[in-house]
Amino acid sequence: MEFVGAPIPNLWNVIPDLMAFVAPLWIALLFGVLIGWVWRPEWANSAIRNFTIPSKDSFKSQLPCYLYPFSDSSGSDSVSLPDISSSKLEGESYNFVGEDDLKHISKLVEEKDVGPNWIGMMDKSTSNMSYQAWRRDPEIGPPQYRSRTVYEDMSPEMMRDFFWDDEFRLKWDDMLLEAETLEECPDNGTMVVKWVRKFPFFCSDREYIIGRRIWESGKAYYCVTKGVQYPSVPRRSKPRRVDLYYSSWLIRAVESRKGDGQMSACEVLLFHHEDMGIPWEIAKLGVRQGMWGAVKKIDRGLRMYQKHMASGAPLSHCAYMAHINSKVSAERLKYLENTSNDSQEIETCEQTASDEKPSGKNISKLLVVGGAIALACTIDRGLLTKAVVFGVARRFAKLGKRL
Repeated sequence: MEFVGAPIPNLWNVIPDLMAFVAPLWIALLFGVLIGWVWRPEWANSAIRNFTIPSKDSFKSQLPCYLYPFSDSSGSDSVSLPDISSSKLEGESYNFVGEDDLKHISKLVEEKDVGPNWIGMMDKSTSNMSYQAWRRDPEIGPPQYRSRTVYEDMSPEMMRDFFWDDEFRLKWDDMLLEAETLEECPDNGTMVVKWVRKFPFFCSDREYIIGRRIWESGKAYYCVTKGVQYPSVPRRSKPRRVDLYYSSWLIRAVESRKGDGQMSACEVLLFHHEDMGIPWEIAKLGVRQGMWGAVKKIDRGLRMYQKHMASGAPLSHCAYMAHINSKVSAERLKYLENTSNDSQEIETCEQTASDEKPSGKNISKLLVVGGAIALACTIDRGLLTKAVVFGVARRFAKLGKRL
């Protein structure tokens, strides 16, 4: 045999080779522990509850204020969010969603807002729905998405009620675990709601405190929903609070693609971004993979709702609140669209938060793989979840230079 009589290697001669082999694994492990600490599961959170927890003010100071586009830009380093405690004590209704928000969405609709160009992502359709989507990456903050969906044989009023009806949403949206109305204004229809959403393979669910309001202009509806501060609902370690959230849309009637000249279709222009607490480059991959499935799920829920209401079912309280909205003229909208942009505020925010966005182009492959190791080992013991996590990490490592 070829190796019979071969000398036994000396231990000291082998150590350098072993170190060269083991060192990269230890480095990956350290990076993985670092990323795993950011995404630590509930049992790890409970182990550190006796230690000092960052205050609300220190937490806010780490958030990029670009995604609170109408907050105070007085030059302080922290994000200034409304304090509603005094207004509640005085019995006043705080204006969580105001005309500045209407101006912002009108600029988004007309593409007159401050921001980079939109990049096409998707263009698909079914027999009763067509869908287009775009994405852009601002200098600070998470990726932003814009979509245009046209639903055949659908009225804007039905679409408006469907989006607002949290009670029915619980029946078709399997990611929504809880929906609760915290506050509402019977005069202009403003609502503050709490959502808890399920995240399939992350260790904790996500909690949203959302302010929302509708403006009507003719037969078009400007629907604004965004994350707001609500101190009477304290933060918890689980579910994790999502602060940076913006999801708003314009709903209006358009001509059917049947070619009969009838305005029997409904167009929805959606603008969405949020910071869910995961790396944005990985989130972009997840959105791309799951986007079309989510769109088809919404369409199925909408058709269920259409049949539900046609059967004579009573209007839920949430859907009833969608009927209480503020009227705005076309002239007023045109004026808001042509007023100066919030560029000065955005520039101020960029100066204070320019270092907060992680650069996807500079993330090393070792960091990504190490983070995936920690994520896979702390989130789930199932092989399928690990395969998904490692697959995303591997794909991201290969495409890192192009993202």
